[in-house]
Amino acid sequence: MPVNHAIGRAIPGWRTVAVVALWFAAALIVGAAGLFHADPSRPPLVILIAIAGPPMVFALGYRGSAAFRDFVLSLDLRLLTAVQSWRVIGGVFVAFNAHRMLPALFAYPAGYGDLLVGALAPFALLALIDRRPGWQRSVLRLNILGLLDFVGAIGTGLLASDGPLGLLRGDISTGPLTDLPLVLIPGFAVPLWILVHITTLLQLRRLNAPHAMQVTAPAG
Repeated sequence: MPVNHAIGRAIPGWRTVAVVALWFAAALIVGAAGLFHADPSRPPLVILIAIAGPPMVFALGYRGSAAFRDFVLSLDLRLLTAVQSWRVIGGVFVAFNAHRMLPALFAYPAGYGDLLVGALAPFALLALIDRRPGWQRSVLRLNILGLLDFVGAIGTGLLASDGPLGLLRGDISTGPLTDLPLVLIPGFAVPLWILVHITTLLQLRRLNAPHAMQVTAPAG
């Protein structure tokens, strides 16, 4: 497969938009019903399922459906990289900490981590668009950093939660993240962004496969 074609030009179709819209609506309904609130004596299973469930379903679909796999690998890598710039929105966590709405244990690594990923995304995108030497490494580093940011955010969020996993909880907890509208961040935005990272990494692996690096010779 030529490298230029392997990057992909497809954009999400109406089916994808419909699935994401239904997913968002489900998260909104579950949040409004208060189901993301965990019993203080039990782990927050609902919100953990909301975060881990979509990547698991994605993995099953990718392995079990050739059509879905082809769709994932055809998505425009430039679009997948560009959307990472929206991660700067996560900087609001730092502001919430300043107003004592979220603990620093969570707000600082999650907020500044999101700001860093969002700030680096345009540079990775420009390297990708211009096909600069090492552009794949730039995109790879961006996505690894983005996933590590989520690992840190989820971990510190649990350690500062109101449940039994809140071993480092102080006078402020991450309890507000289980209420609307903030619950849509762990209940929808985080798993959606994880899928974007996974899709990007799968495309990079495809590009680095021996058959993907073959460039078609010009006619004549």
